[in-house]
Amino acid sequence: MSTLPKSTQVLVIGGGPAGSTAATLLAREGFDVTLVEKAVGPRYHIGESLLPSSMEVLELIGAKEKVDAYGFQRKDGAYLEWGSETWSFQFAQLNGKQKHSYQVRRADFDKLLLDHASSQGVKVFEGIEVRELSFNGTRPQSAIWSQTSGGNSSGELSFDFVIDASGRAGLMATRYLKNRRQNNIFQNVAVWGYWKGASKLTKGPEGAIGVGSIPEGWLWAIPLHDGTLSVGVVLHREAYKAQRSANLKEFYLNAIAECPLVAELLTQAELVSSVEAEQDYSYTAESFCGPGYFLVGDAACFLDPLLSTGVHLANFSAMLASASIASVLRNEVTEDQALSFYEKSYRQAYLRFLMMVSFLYDQKRGQKAYYQEAQDLTHNDYKADAANAAFVNIVSGMEDLTEVQDGIDNQVTEKISQRVAKNLSMDDVRENYDPEALDPQIMQAMEGTFSFSKDLSVEAAIDGFYVVTQPRLGLGRVQHKAEELLSSELVHS
Repeated sequence: MSTLPKSTQVLVIGGGPAGSTAATLLAREGFDVTLVEKAVGPRYHIGESLLPSSMEVLELIGAKEKVDAYGFQRKDGAYLEWGSETWSFQFAQLNGKQKHSYQVRRADFDKLLLDHASSQGVKVFEGIEVRELSFNGTRPQSAIWSQTSGGNSSGELSFDFVIDASGRAGLMATRYLKNRRQNNIFQNVAVWGYWKGASKLTKGPEGAIGVGSIPEGWLWAIPLHDGTLSVGVVLHREAYKAQRSANLKEFYLNAIAECPLVAELLTQAELVSSVEAEQDYSYTAESFCGPGYFLVGDAACFLDPLLSTGVHLANFSAMLASASIASVLRNEVTEDQALSFYEKSYRQAYLRFLMMVSFLYDQKRGQKAYYQEAQDLTHNDYKADAANAAFVNIVSGMEDLTEVQDGIDNQVTEKISQRVAKNLSMDDVRENYDPEALDPQIMQAMEGTFSFSKDLSVEAAIDGFYVVTQPRLGLGRVQHKAEELLSSELVHS
């Protein structure tokens, strides 16, 4: 292998979508970026369904054409048989230019992004593990690394900033900050496998993810470009324990049989993989950043697979972190300003999805109630005749991008905190949850964390900043944007 440098401006730990995106964005801005990944790709990862917001970020890093050309299964929306209702939604309803996303084999998708990062000037090193970080006070300043594949080299690499994209392992959160907390409201277990010869879902949009509810849980069915169907079961941990008297595969097959939507697709299909399971995967760090470091993607938080938010939050947080670091390194903002903007922006996106998922898990509410909840969690005043627009905008991830790129205020977080007691109360949590087990860290994160404004104004934006993507990536001041708009209106009046 080529030799790792002794120093770099930005060290990125982890080569998944979050790490590759952050590294690519910073390298394209001309910064010296080194990325180290413990595994040697392609590597397997669950989580195949992308949202349209990721298409926006892929275009921003210059990788969208490569993804488009790869041949992944196009995804135009979703079809749900949820509770007593059935409905579908299409990404064609979105106002932006991205009207679709993809269902991807993550091994292929992640490798494509990592190779793209290398082509954009990122110094990529696979088979390298960060064994230890050294600190100057609370600021990380260097990493001790060792080779995990193809040799036994080791060394130390100093940096100005580190982006922790180490995924669920969460180097900073679990080993140094010790600030990761399990989300007790989503103590779920996911069990999945892959099938060949499945029937095509004829309901809903082209390439849609099929989602079907069952008592105490739900199933996903994701068509992939190689002809396989990813099928997973998600149940609350207590329900899983109560039902799993047999082995894991038998439990999995029994759960599929309970869901007519998925069972029908698999009538003539063959299970061609082992059956895998994960639990206790829903968590959040008490803080997402600090002096000299940013936690992105799963290293900061993971919610639940219900809305396929994993890659969206990875791409979104990577864009936020890269814009923040770029502006700090160019002396456009102070580091404290960048850290505050990142923390609030990423947490707001996470909390909104947390509320939306918790609301959806109450399967008795119905479609209209879900749409109303979505409208209450957005900044737009959606018209009654387009009640599902807010829902589609949220579940596509586009609401998050719009807010940080347009300098929208953070009143949404106020709405979220106002609804915590209602939506996560004893009456609204699923019957098999213990209301007294609600995570106090989540409650504290939702309430009283931010300052709010009653007006849509420059001062009401997240610390007065927004993400600028052209002509350079960074943080812009909403005040400057407002002045430019006013000047433009005066010129054309």
